[in-house]
Amino acid sequence: MRRGLLLAAHRVDSDPRLLAALEWARSRLPGDAAYGDPLSTGDDAVGRLAAQLAPLAATRASVLREVGLTALQVWQAHAGVDDHQSDEHLAVLFTDLAGFSDWTLEVGDEVAVGALRRVGAEVEPLVRRRGRVVKRLGDGLMAVLPSAEDAVEVALAARDAVEGLQVDGHRLHLRAGVHVGRPQQLGGDYYGRDVNIAARITDIAGPGEVCVSSPTRDRLGGRFPVHARPCARTKGVPPDITPWRVDHPSRDAGDSPAVRPQDPAARGSRR
Repeated sequence: MRRGLLLAAHRVDSDPRLLAALEWARSRLPGDAAYGDPLSTGDDAVGRLAAQLAPLAATRASVLREVGLTALQVWQAHAGVDDHQSDEHLAVLFTDLAGFSDWTLEVGDEVAVGALRRVGAEVEPLVRRRGRVVKRLGDGLMAVLPSAEDAVEVALAARDAVEGLQVDGHRLHLRAGVHVGRPQQLGGDYYGRDVNIAARITDIAGPGEVCVSSPTRDRLGGRFPVHARPCARTKGVPPDITPWRVDHPSRDAGDSPAVRPQDPAARGSRR
């Protein structure tokens, strides 16, 4: 009798009509109809469960798998896992430590790891007060924040906090880049053009600099001093987007005159 029940369960689990009906339902339910692949599953409890269900499809079609992923898809859509849709503007922030890789070769792994611990303890709480750390990237991180102002304030605070650190007689220098756009969220991560632009803007920043894209600058409303950041290293940045350096309103950020977002001089200096 037990064997008969197992065979019946196997037939139901492989029924092509049930599978087709579930796939149809998933395409019309809230959430990501492709939920379950490696890009869509995050590192939270729901994502880990989905990642365990997904490999079932590699061996055979499974009604059980589709039922489980359907439930997780709807849960994800309604439990806030996918809060930021692609039609919502977000500020994407990247940070890293200027010259860190070369310095690591000199001081060794133990000192370098200790430095990363100290930097993380300073920077990550600042990010979490306003937004979310998406992932750590070696000597930096990627984060999303609700506005350009939030992202710039966090980046400047993080830059200042790291400037105050000394490790093994070495002073660390954080650099950061911010771009506002509509990044595509899959699971706990973000992808797409706007993420790539934010990363390239960070590459343009020098040690201790916070750079923003021109769309980000336009959203700051003149609150921060903004300075042209001429640089030939703009690979991966669309030609209509230019980098700008920002700093605290009370700080002299260099010899270049500050430019307000709506000033004619700002518009004329764009490349």
